[in-house]
This record gives sequence, structure tokens and C-alpha cells, in this order.
Amino acid sequence: MKIFAGSASLKLAKKIAAELKVKLGKIELSRFANGEARVWIKDNIVDKRVIVVQSFSSPPDEHLMEFCLICDALKRLGVKKIIAVIPWLGYCIQDKVFRPGEPLSSEVVAKLLQSLKINSIITLDLHNKTTADFFDFSFKHLSAIQVFAEYFVKNKIQIDSIISPDSGGLKRAKQFAQAMNLPVAVINKKRNLANGEVSILGVNREIKGEKTLIVDDFISTGGTLIKVARFLKEKGVKKVHAAITHHFYVHGVQEKIDQSQVDKLFVTDTIRLPELIKSKKLKTISTSKLLANVLKSC
Repeated sequence: MKIFAGSASLKLAKKIAAELKVKLGKIELSRFANGEARVWIKDNIVDKRVIVVQSFSSPPDEHLMEFCLICDALKRLGVKKIIAVIPWLGYCIQDKVFRPGEPLSSEVVAKLLQSLKINSIITLDLHNKTTADFFDFSFKHLSAIQVFAEYFVKNKIQIDSIISPDSGGLKRAKQFAQAMNLPVAVINKKRNLANGEVSILGVNREIKGEKTLIVDDFISTGGTLIKVARFLKEKGVKKVHAAITHHFYVHGVQEKIDQSQVDKLFVTDTIRLPELIKSKKLKTISTSKLLANVLKSC
């Protein structure tokens, strides 16, 4: 087994390789003068089974194209089986057509990936599980819930209740609560369809004095998380933690969270942490062990 890393996920790929006790394959990733991606597999492929690790994180189009070129280069070297580890499957949020004239972007990306003739995809915490239906080959959808739960237990972080930031995330919150044997509270919110503003209307159970954990699949602007944290503190909550799988690291968002009522934000390494971001409130937990354990059976 050999592991090749795209430029978006080199650090995570190294951790997965360490867990599996294998070395990373040699690959040179660069750009032509006109900005186009250039890929060169420098390794001698002995094993005909390889793993390619690449998140379609920002800039998603560049990382998606780079991934496609890596897979094509491997196929041309005679690789028979490619297992794609795509920790953050970019475009998975665009899983519906809301207005006439819009594309079904998730399906477009699925068709593109299928054209590469890869054998299977492993990803984490899709925004909507039905996205997997766009693929007609092996698709493993993992959850980071156990990764978070094990970390909280190991580090003796007290949590009294799990908070779902809206009704849409209730299923995820219930799974998280079950893993930690805790009760669930659901935030009742309303979104203004004209301007996108979110208003917090209430919560379905008493939470005063508790140490709470907000759970969600991704952070983009951070607006909902910040508003929910403020609401919880106003309701008398002692601590507001958040466990969110994917952090997009949109410019300025972490700074806003640092100044908010959120006491601690736990995220995974599905998306690379930019070197410029330094925050005492931010803790990154690796998914490498989870992914390595799944890869052992592939």
C-alpha cells in the first residue's frame, strides 16, 4: 500500500501513513507559468493499490483538479486500485437546486470523480447523507462523533448536554448524545429568507447551570454558532463548547469566534489549519487513526 498526498492534505496524509506504518509516495506538485496544475509521480509503483488523500478545501476548484490529475497519473503508471480519502468532499453542500438555472453541483462533482475510474471514496460528515447516492461505486461515509467523544473522555472534559443548533442537525446531535450518554437540547431558530439573518426563538429544555456542547458538521461564517453561544450564556449556561467536524477557516471567522461567548471550539483536521491562525479557543483533533483503521480493511 502506498499513500499519495495532495497539497491540501499533506499533514493529515503523513499522520495516516504513520498509523499504517508506511511511507508517503513521492510526488511533485507545482504550477505552470499560466497557473495550471502540474503533477509528477516520482515514485516507483510496486504495489498496484494506492491511497490518495486530498480534501477539496479552499481553493476547492484547484484542489479538485489537482486530485483528478494525480489519479490520472497513477492510472497511467498502471495502478489497478485507487482508494480516495477525501476528508472534506467539496461541493457537498450544493446538494439541491433552489432556483431554475442552477446546477446540481454535488452530482456534477460525483460524475467527474466517477470518470476517473477510482475504486472507492472515504469521506467524513457530509452535510446531507443523500449525497452518497450520486456515486455508483464504493462510498464510505464516516462520522467524527467517536473521535470527539473519545477525546472528551480521555481528557476528562465535563459535558452535561448536547446542543443541536437547529432541528436539521437533531439526528447528528442524538448520535453524539448517545455516544456520550447525555441528554439533547434543540435550539429553535428562524432564518429570514430575504437577508439570511438568523433569529434564536428558544430552546426545548432547561439548560441553566449546565456545561453544553454544540455539535454541527461545518463552520462557514460562524454566525449561527456565535448567536447560539450568546443565547445559551444568557440562559445561564456555565460553559459553551462546540464540536464541529469541518472548519472552513474563512477569513476573519476564527477571530470573531475568539471574541464570542464560545469557550472552546473543537474541530478535526479534515481541512488544514492555516499557519496564520493562532487561537487559545481552538483545538484540532486528528482523524488519522479513524481513517487508518478503515483503510486497513480496504
